[in-house]
Amino acid sequence: MSKKYLTIKEAAGLIGVTPLTLRNWDKKGKLAAIRHPINNYRVYDLSDLENFLGEIEARKPRKLKVKLIEE
Repeated sequence: MSKKYLTIKEAAGLIGVTPLTLRNWDKKGKLAAIRHPINNYRVYDLSDLENFLGEIEARKPRKLKVKLIEE
């Protein structure tokens, strides 16, 4: 099975951030990009992005609903 790679613009649109944010995350090591061997552009492995999104969702605080029962 071949891997699916996304351009920085496609990856940013999928995650809901700007390409500049992805570049900053790459520099900080938060979400590493893969460099294209011919043009050195940043590309992102789709499975890496899915894992990253899953980690973000797992860290979000859960909203709890509290029902008040009156006697």
